[in-house]
Formats: sequence, structure tokens, C-alpha cells
Amino acid sequence: MTKISVLLVDDHAVVRAGYKSYLSLSEKIGTIYEADCGETACQTYAQHAADVVVMDLSMPGMGGLECIRRLIARYPQCKILVFSIHNELIYATRAIKSGAKGYINKTSIPETLITAVCAIAQGSTYIDAGMAQQLAVNMITEQDDEYKIQQLSPREFDVFCLLANGYSSREAAEKLHLSYKTICNHSTAIKEKLAVKTIAEFTLMATRQGLIQADKIAN
Repeated sequence: MTKISVLLVDDHAVVRAGYKSYLSLSEKIGTIYEADCGETACQTYAQHAADVVVMDLSMPGMGGLECIRRLIARYPQCKILVFSIHNELIYATRAIKSGAKGYINKTSIPETLITAVCAIAQGSTYIDAGMAQQLAVNMITEQDDEYKIQQLSPREFDVFCLLANGYSSREAAEKLHLSYKTICNHSTAIKEKLAVKTIAEFTLMATRQGLIQADKIAN
């Protein structure tokens, strides 16, 4: 049986030592490499291409999410399991969107780590049971948001982005060289298409879609 090689990425040496010792107890786990930051993780993966990368999120320097993005961009075959103290849904959502194949919490029972590593090594995904359902609902919501936003005309999309980013209707009119009345008309049409009633809902939807980038909106 070919054993699973693991790259363990965590900035705390004691934490890495503990998880390395536990992983070593499994007959399914082979070589375990270590990295104390995202930069080192990228270098180590380039050298050894471990079957599974077990990644913490909170690290100095590059940080876990950026490290995930870079690894996936350079090595699409890279299989990453996030093993984090954060149990908030937003962290799991961002990690999965960045390319991670799994997400478990450090408060999970120890056996969960080995189960998740083995599942991901075999090509499956593994999400902590406590947040799997929430994550699925959240992903569906985001897909629904994306579909609605795609129904906007290019000009309506510009208006939507500006209003969601905190511009007033008059500021949006000035930026887009349109009349205040035109912006108000667009705003009304946008609300109908998106099925929202307030600017706060605009902002929430734009946030879920990663559109809170006012400086990048074209003039």
C-alpha cells in the first residue's frame, strides 16, 4: 500500500510536533514534511509535492488563504486540507473558494484529521460536519446572487457596484456622468431584478460576490 505523504503547515513548532506525532500513528500516513509559514510551504511543496497539504490559516507573512491560492495557481493538482481554530463559516467559505478540498476545526476529535487526510488523498472532499450544511446553503445563496446579478445590464451593474460600495446616488451620478434621476431609475430597476429593498442588502450581496472594490469600477 502506498502511504500518504503530508505537508504540515503551521507556524507553531509545538503544534506541528503534536499533529505530526498523531499522524505518524496511522499506518496510512508516510512521510510528513513541515513548514512554518506560507512562503516555506510553497517552497517545500515545490520540492516534494506531498499528497495532502494540511494548512493552518492564521500565520504571519503570506497567511493561509494566500498560500492556498498560490499553491493551487501553480500546482492545480495540489490537495489542501485546512485545519484551523476558526469555526466561523466565512473562513471555510473563503478557503474552499480559494481551492482547498477540505476544512476541519482544530477542536475536532483527533481521528477526524486522519479521516480527512485519507479522504482528500483519495480525491474526495471533507468538510467538518458542524459546518458542512451551512456551507452548502451559503454556496447555493451565492450562486443565486450571481444569477440575479448577471441579469443586470452593464450600466445597471455599474450603478449597483457604486451604491453597494457606499456611493450616494448623487455621487454615483457624478462618477458615471449620468443624471441623478437616471441613477434613481436604475436603482429602482436593480432592486426589482435582485429582489432587494435596501442599500444594505446591495452591500451584502456585493460582499458575497467579492464586488466591494470601488476603486476598480470603471469611470
